[in-house]
Amino acid sequence: MATMTASQKREQARVAYDAFLRACPTNQLLDRLSDKWVSLVLAALASGPMRYSDLSRKIAGVSPKMLTQTLRSLERDGILTRTVTPSVPVRVDYELTELGGSLAHLMTAVKTWAETHFDEVHAARERYDADTSTGTGTGTGTASAKN
Repeated sequence: MATMTASQKREQARVAYDAFLRACPTNQLLDRLSDKWVSLVLAALASGPMRYSDLSRKIAGVSPKMLTQTLRSLERDGILTRTVTPSVPVRVDYELTELGGSLAHLMTAVKTWAETHFDEVHAARERYDADTSTGTGTGTGTASAKN
């Protein structure tokens, strides 16, 4: 039996990734990336580097704790960099890495889709809720479908 190098083992594992499997690391990565704060941070940083305070103002509703946790997890994953400039007060800038830039294009597209199609989604929700509350159903069979 031939011995595999570490590089060969990583390549074999990469080919075997399947995000539909709960134990797969790509499933866990998708779970982290699907967070709304991640999406909004990436979309905000897509236009260029920003300071923490600028991100906090741009992303309405995010708590300081949640923004800090999100930024730390994205830094850990190599999606963004954090640069501290010694000054009074200390200046901290966040910027997307090349990896983060490739992801930001996708997340910005999802954000744009949501902004463009919200009225249609809202109308569909109202129709669904009206049909469900009157007991007529939508005819789609999705209301009681199990995952």
